Amino acid sequence: MNHQVNVAVQVLPQSKLKEPYALVDEAIKVINDSGLRYRVCPFETVIEGPYQDIMSVVEKLQEVCFEKGADEMLVYLKIQNRKDGKVTIEDKMEKYD
Repeated sequence: MNHQVNVAVQVLPQSKLKEPYALVDEAIKVINDSGLRYRVCPFETVIEGPYQDIMSVVEKLQEVCFEKGADEMLVYLKIQNRKDGKVTIEDKMEKYD
């Protein structure tokens, strides 16, 4: 399965040495550097693209958070997928933009 999907990812890192928002910024940088379309929201970031590509980004952002000082983290995902294989951020947001 490699449909184009939307994945909402929420990363809640914990660290004894770093502020959580600094680690969240590192996770968002990984998403930005991926080249995938995304939108940062107050509680999560929505990523649009092929399922496997997004899952690779989710794995990498966890690795980076640990490298940058996270001791542990909770990562929550919500996935929107369609049978026809095409989901866009605009499907949900166009009336609000």
